[in-house]
Amino acid sequence: MSRFYAHIVEIESLIIALDELDLSTEQKSQLAELVDSTIHHTVLDIIFSKLSEEDKAVFAARLQADPDDEQGSSKKNKELMKFVNDKVEGIEDEITEAVRKLKEELHEDIKEAKKR
Repeated sequence: MSRFYAHIVEIESLIIALDELDLSTEQKSQLAELVDSTIHHTVLDIIFSKLSEEDKAVFAARLQADPDDEQGSSKKNKELMKFVNDKVEGIEDEITEAVRKLKEELHEDIKEAKKR
């Protein structure tokens, strides 16, 4: 799934680390989905904590809009990020830093799992 913040958030290193675990393909897939979901919720938490009540409603409505095609999804993603950037100064830096910290924690968790 293409996320509206994909241009500032990379999770490939986590997926590669998960792939190195001695788990079934299904377990790895579930963990990858959990990582994606955790990062997504972290990003949304940052954004919602910075927006006004009115802007939260607008953002949520735009986030929920279901595009008809892949081009619509790309356009929607750009519009969502533009909306957030217009409303919150420095939001991309905050997202990047929060996700960096989260990824460090997740990499440490994966290292610990490898030891077991």
